[in-house]
Amino acid sequence: MAVPMQQPQMGLTFEQVWAALMELRDEQKVSHEKTEELQRKTEETVNKMAANVDRMSAKVDRVTANVGGLNRSMGELIETLIAARLWEKFDAYPYKFRRAYQRVPLFDETDRICTDIDILLTNSDYVMAVEVKRELNSREDVDHHLKRMELILKYTPDQCKGKKLLGAMAGGSVDPDVQRYAHSVGFFVLELTGESVRLAKTPDGFNPRQW
Repeated sequence: MAVPMQQPQMGLTFEQVWAALMELRDEQKVSHEKTEELQRKTEETVNKMAANVDRMSAKVDRVTANVGGLNRSMGELIETLIAARLWEKFDAYPYKFRRAYQRVPLFDETDRICTDIDILLTNSDYVMAVEVKRELNSREDVDHHLKRMELILKYTPDQCKGKKLLGAMAGGSVDPDVQRYAHSVGFFVLELTGESVRLAKTPDGFNPRQW
């Protein structure tokens, strides 16, 4: 049985090819525009995120500065409250302190400040270097003051020359374990209670160290 013959297909006309090219061009143009729009929006998002990070960083810096300032203010307030007539707390001892200095600097051999003494009580025979902490809750604070006592001997300020040196620790609050440790190395311990200062009861056999 004979198979009917198919009509031969004609080639694409110029108009059809041209229309296809124009369509492809338009699609590429749209795709390019979408890519540019996506890139623009991405850049905007990145810039906004960077601006937010900068603003957040600035806020963090301000908060940190405020907290630091608050800590310094609280520390200075506690130091001032403790310094007020502090010498009276030692009337039961033969020291008879009647003068107090605050923030006494120690200068090394290059004339630079290597440390300072928060409160220095003096009389004609004795001086007592008092280190004040907002919270006396670390043995390291006591160890640092021990090192400071050695520096006082090495770089003796005028107020201490020719006198026996004693030490004390004071805090707005005092950890009992740190208090015991301070007593064990020969320091007196004082604590701020309300608006007054209390000299902590020393253990039996306590012997204040003299440097």
